[in-house]
Amino acid sequence: MEKRKYNKTLRAEKEDETRLKIVEAAMSLHGEVGPARTTISAIADRAGVQRLTVYRHFTEENELLDACLLHWRSLNPPPDPASWRESVAEGDWGLAILSMLYHYYGETAYMWDHCYRDRESVAALHEQMTGFDAYLDMLCVDVLASLPDARRKGKMCKAVARHAVQFATWQSLSQTGVENSEMAALMDDWLHKCPVS
Repeated sequence: MEKRKYNKTLRAEKEDETRLKIVEAAMSLHGEVGPARTTISAIADRAGVQRLTVYRHFTEENELLDACLLHWRSLNPPPDPASWRESVAEGDWGLAILSMLYHYYGETAYMWDHCYRDRESVAALHEQMTGFDAYLDMLCVDVLASLPDARRKGKMCKAVARHAVQFATWQSLSQTGVENSEMAALMDDWLHKCPVS
């Protein structure tokens, strides 16, 4: 009886290892070519398994994409709101948030670039990214909270805050050679000086 239990445990561990290899292979390919261009064959090759093994672990491609994104987010978490809410004066939240967010984008751009490109063509990816959209909405609220009352309620400031947290904004500015800290200061300055309307 003990030997059978040992074999089942060993088999379960082997299955978990294989599943993780598949997820990591998919994650690597998503970062290189994007989710839309990642094939099951390429995942199987990268993981060192047969295509059938991939299908046995993930009967639907959406399951594999979900597992991949969940694993990637566990390795690359976005800035934690506690980082500024607990240690930064509220009036400085805008600069702190944008500094942390732009550093995060700089470290993870390889994946975000492909995910934003493929978002509309991969339904499951679009669904997954709505969670990140909600996170960006929360960042906007906190960025605006750093402004004086009259300013935070203005539609221009809201538009600038929304623009400031977008990956596309970071991406555009990074292509000009501007450093992350300079970008954050620039956007924070814009928030404090844009017309109040």
